[in-house]
Amino acid sequence: MQIEVPTEQSVIREALQVLMTHMEPVKVARFIVACKLGQGDYLDMKDQLFTGETVNSLYDKIQAFEKTNNV
Repeated sequence: MQIEVPTEQSVIREALQVLMTHMEPVKVARFIVACKLGQGDYLDMKDQLFTGETVNSLYDKIQAFEKTNNV
């Protein structure tokens, strides 16, 4: 039996996706700064997190998040 160990970067990427799903974007940004996670390639991470997104689609997601969380 072979165990696949995920890379640190893939774990961080998955955690950020979970945070983006459940937290306001500004809080996620503050968390990243607090944890000093900005040492990787931001452009690469941005492309992976926001693939296929537009300003309008992100705006819609923010509005939906705020409605469901009474923000």
